[in-house]
Amino acid sequence: FTEIDVYKDADSAKGALAKIYASLAVTGQAGPAGDPDIDPSLIDEGFSQYTRILYTLNVCSTDEAVVGWGDPGLPNIHEMSWDINNPWTQGMYFRLAQVVSFSNSFIENASDLASSNTEAAYFVAEARFLRAYAYLQLMDMYANVPLVTQVTTELPMQSNRTEIFTFVETELTEVSLLLPESRSNEYGRVDKVAAWALLSRLYLNAPVYTGSDMNSQAIANAEKVISSSYSLNTSDGNGNGSAYDELFLADNNTNGAQNEFIFVVQFDGLNSQSWGGSTFMVHAPIGGSMNPSLFGVNGGWAGLRTTKALVEKFSYSISSSDPDGYPLSWSDSRAMFHTDGQSYEMEKVPKFSEGYGVTKFKNVDTTGAAGSDSSGDHVDTDLSLIRLAEVYLNYAEAVTKGGGGSLATATELVNQLRSRAGAPNILSSHLTSDFILDERSRELYWEGLRRSDLIRHNKFVTSNYLWPFKAGAASGKASDDYRKIFPLPEAVLLVNSNLTQNPNY
Repeated sequence: FTEIDVYKDADSAKGALAKIYASLAVTGQAGPAGDPDIDPSLIDEGFSQYTRILYTLNVCSTDEAVVGWGDPGLPNIHEMSWDINNPWTQGMYFRLAQVVSFSNSFIENASDLASSNTEAAYFVAEARFLRAYAYLQLMDMYANVPLVTQVTTELPMQSNRTEIFTFVETELTEVSLLLPESRSNEYGRVDKVAAWALLSRLYLNAPVYTGSDMNSQAIANAEKVISSSYSLNTSDGNGNGSAYDELFLADNNTNGAQNEFIFVVQFDGLNSQSWGGSTFMVHAPIGGSMNPSLFGVNGGWAGLRTTKALVEKFSYSISSSDPDGYPLSWSDSRAMFHTDGQSYEMEKVPKFSEGYGVTKFKNVDTTGAAGSDSSGDHVDTDLSLIRLAEVYLNYAEAVTKGGGGSLATATELVNQLRSRAGAPNILSSHLTSDFILDERSRELYWEGLRRSDLIRHNKFVTSNYLWPFKAGAASGKASDDYRKIFPLPEAVLLVNSNLTQNPNY
């Protein structure tokens, strides 16, 4: 196919759009390995999948997770000791840059078709959303990145967070008028609600990105999302007493969870294989006495656990403890921990038995049947990048920070999440910024948001909140302020003299 063929009609152009979405799910052109689309000298192909790097950088750097493996650069993430050649910080930069590049090419080539074809116009709006999402992540992680919106061979100049913020804000505002109506697009593709939801996240973090308080704008966009046709999943398909776990099962594209997913990365154990994505999220936390067959896979990788700092967030719901007083079970169904053979306290990170296991993600459907890959290697479970629960909490946090809105509404939204999980309702007087930070962790842990949440609350690198092995100390310690952003890859600086490395790297 030539570019003319690809963009000759909407059906052909849709395949090119799928390539942008797929860049968040797969790692190359030959299934799980063999033909990577990021230079393997920078990061191993299996590591380079988007949501796997997102988890590594935004979760493993925080109180929510540790990983015991010694792969190059990986222990440095939780220790906050990464450098400019860290494979994970480099891999994320190039992965997001690829999304931008694919999007720019699509927008440019599909513009003529979009001028006369309604469906193609939706495609272009979706590509603009995906590009804005990538730039929000680049701004969040690297701050001072080039802003490139056209296909060019010229070396770009460096931009700053204020410029990137304005671009993302403008793009999302514009495409919110151009994208399909709420839930009228096919599953896995975004609509205008995704633009509002991402704007609510953008504005909530505006004090970090630009120094401006934009909580009122966060509320305004969250209200649009909340009043849309998306809804919390309340379907307990497997009959275990909770509708929370359905969000993380192999049939979450059909079991009711899809009603809550606003922006999702789709996975299929047969047709979109990688060693990242939900394959990573299911296999990597399985170890010790955990039974892989209950998770719908053929074995565990014995890597990921959590720290007691996350477990303590559920202390109000402990329903049983061991003779030493360490918790074994909880009434809040979001506390999805494996305790058998696992120690609550952590003396060393590498040993899998130290720290509780997490059982949140599974490759079984609501009937208990395993996913489509009969080998048990690859997983069907989709991963949500934005779901309605986050927007509820965006609204509540912005209310506690003086952005307006209604304290009663914020309380009701939080209680909807807690009621679904069997947690006790709270009163409006309980709603503080710190409470919402903890509630975000209870609801959204391991979903790629924690680092940004801690930075926004000034708890990521500071001494006012410590967790096991924060910055490499057993009891945790403060790190340097510059660790709130990652370094630009050395490989980028070597080819573009217009760029200056982030401070102190």
